[in-house]
Amino acid sequence: MIRSTANGLVYYQFATLLRPEPGEGSAHDAAVRHAVFTRLGGRSQGAFASLNVGGLVGDDPAAVQANHELLCACLGLPLAAVVTARQVHGAHVAAVRSSDQGTVVPATDALITDQPGVALLLRFADCAPVVLYDPRRRAIGLAHAGWRGLVAGVVPGAVAALQTAFGCRPADLIAAVGPAIGPCCYEVGTDVVAEVERTFAEPGSLFARQPDGALHFDLPAAVRRQLRHCGVAQIEDSGLCTGCHTDEFYSHRAERGRTGRFAVIVALEPEGRSPGIM
Repeated sequence: MIRSTANGLVYYQFATLLRPEPGEGSAHDAAVRHAVFTRLGGRSQGAFASLNVGGLVGDDPAAVQANHELLCACLGLPLAAVVTARQVHGAHVAAVRSSDQGTVVPATDALITDQPGVALLLRFADCAPVVLYDPRRRAIGLAHAGWRGLVAGVVPGAVAALQTAFGCRPADLIAAVGPAIGPCCYEVGTDVVAEVERTFAEPGSLFARQPDGALHFDLPAAVRRQLRHCGVAQIEDSGLCTGCHTDEFYSHRAERGRTGRFAVIVALEPEGRSPGIM
């Protein structure tokens, strides 16, 4: 990932969503404006310092609103262009259009669109952000994948929804997995182990036994495995653990639940526009 700063905000971008296609000398035909924002540069105070976009965590609503305005301004997007969701750790995928801009989709953990200018926004604090991009069909998706969503099928559900709604082929998709809690920090109990074992063939490689006997789960590896199983071969993984990097990211686990949520935003550019932050 590429780390940058603009207007006082720190954000990361995926190299695979920025680089030119081989031999073309220009950006992807369907340029993707996107950012994985950190917790830095916002208006929130205390445990939520400072770019918290979670409205249900106990933060000052005025600060949360100001933070949304800041990150949209950083991306050069109007706040009214955003479509977001009430995330519930499930597998529902919503296909959204320009008529959905400015709305919150209920009980949804993945959003997809093929309309330029529609900005998809979800919130994270250990769960894995999964960005999907089809440069041929000009379509994008953004999924929120914690262990519950993972075993419920949010990742394959998002891939299937792109196929159904827009005719995307998994082999054409570029996937990017953002900062999430890593196996270094993610101790899990028997309930998680049982659900992962029910969902995955050969689940043993997704767990690491610690010297004290505890089991740690590799959430990013599980996401990558599901993507590959769906036929997605082009995958970029941030390699960033939210639990290890609470200086830049919120972590529900590391901060014992008293924390905020960082934003991931992705939007298709109109044809002929270049990707990036404005």
